[in-house]
Amino acid sequence: MFCYQCEQTAKGQGCEKVGVCGKQPDVAALQELLLYAVKGLSRVALAGRKVGVRDNGVDRFACEAIFSTLTNVDFDPDRFVEMLGKCVALRDELARKVKDAGGTVEQTGGPESFVPPQTMDEMVARGEEVTVRPDSGDPDIISLKQTLVFGLKGVAAYADHAAILGREDDAVYDFVHESMAATLEDKSLDEMLGLVLKCGEINLRTMELLDDANTGTYGHPVPTEVPLGAKKGKAILVSGHDLADLEKILKQTEGKGIYVYTHGEMLPCHGYPKLKAYSHFYGHYGTAWHNQAKEFAEFPGAIIMTTNCIQKPRETYHENIFTTGLVGWPGVTHIADKDFTPAINRALELPGFEQDIDKGSVMVGFARNAVLGVADKVIEAVKNKQIRHFFLVAGCDGARPSRNYYTELVEKIPDDCIVLTLACGKFRFFDKKLGDIGGIPRLLDVGQCNDAYSAIQIASALADAFDCGVNDLPLSMIISWYEQKAVAILLTLLYLGIRDIRLGPTLPAFFTPNVLKVLVDKFNIMTITTPDEDLKAILG
Repeated sequence: MFCYQCEQTAKGQGCEKVGVCGKQPDVAALQELLLYAVKGLSRVALAGRKVGVRDNGVDRFACEAIFSTLTNVDFDPDRFVEMLGKCVALRDELARKVKDAGGTVEQTGGPESFVPPQTMDEMVARGEEVTVRPDSGDPDIISLKQTLVFGLKGVAAYADHAAILGREDDAVYDFVHESMAATLEDKSLDEMLGLVLKCGEINLRTMELLDDANTGTYGHPVPTEVPLGAKKGKAILVSGHDLADLEKILKQTEGKGIYVYTHGEMLPCHGYPKLKAYSHFYGHYGTAWHNQAKEFAEFPGAIIMTTNCIQKPRETYHENIFTTGLVGWPGVTHIADKDFTPAINRALELPGFEQDIDKGSVMVGFARNAVLGVADKVIEAVKNKQIRHFFLVAGCDGARPSRNYYTELVEKIPDDCIVLTLACGKFRFFDKKLGDIGGIPRLLDVGQCNDAYSAIQIASALADAFDCGVNDLPLSMIISWYEQKAVAILLTLLYLGIRDIRLGPTLPAFFTPNVLKVLVDKFNIMTITTPDEDLKAILG
């Protein structure tokens, strides 16, 4: 196997025996084979577009398939076999429609005519053959093609979330197909760099769709205090990112004496008016995804994983955890039909919390509507020099000790500065009591990684108010990354021309020195150093 798509890849170079995430070599190969098959599907989809043939089912499936290969989503080899079969069936049916419409589907012997082998072992072997490695061609071209694919994984994730709530845009699907097909073609460095930045543009549109989907369905988040303790009684823990799944769980548990808790990136869900209206939607349990083995083992109820971030379940809670949507782990009960009765019944069998527990609380709900609603106070505070600087300390969390940098940084940021945060990286400091500046909390939780659109809109609104560009604002972005949604967000920031981003804990292994030089020269992207050194460089 070979995989270097996440920040914690082995030796900072690539996982070759087993994934640091827990991905086994057979799953890694099947994921690569699925991506290869999707590239063939995309070629046929592009041929269809030339003669007016579109298929929304194909578009949706392409995003689901790409999303399923994102880090910590699906570890079940059997489900990848199913998706491979579906991919080829969709491709062949679409090819027939294209030909009937007078179009031409080129048969080059590549993925557009690929037929999956009959056995699992043969599929794995074929997947190894099509696995893209740094030495698969010109290193810089491969670097940009892989950056594009990894960015597309983030786009596909956001597009899938948005589509579930009824928000879609053909322009997003067009780009997914165009880009997947482009990775099979001979492209120059400039052409590939253009596609990579275009991915950032399309991701911005995709995050806009998701923002509209979430706020249009559940209301704009409002500042909300969320307990970190527990209520006596039966319990279900919901992790992942999917708001629609959470709503279904809340509806199906009404009147059953079960309290519903969030975990990980579901924390911001407490700020949505239509979700917080459920009286049994109580509080938040635990921290970031990489702590789940310990935290899930101690949770006295059922656990439901709605999207990415699952880790290998321990035997002590293997019977208590359930997956849904695109998430999968071998041997874990998968709820495909969104009838969460198995998880509910398990929660009723388990003891739940034996008494009320008080562990304090945190504030959420400072998405764009809430922050821009007090923009006049923020602007006035900046003009009066009450607020000296804004820090966006956001992104993914991970297990490396070097990520303590973000905790120390936030602790050392001066009292006349505001910290905005989003995604699971905030769990390094989300419960810090930083106080306020003139009634404005110094720590503002903008939401999930899925809510990066909110942070961009806040920055854009402040720039408009001060009649300057975002790069001229007293704003510094210190980003932590782990998986491919973070890659997509980084590409969006680069597309928007944002400079001086500090990225860490390490730079992506898939950036070659030449690609990195382009990013440094064009955007002055840099790695984090130490909190003291970075604060001195930023604030003087």
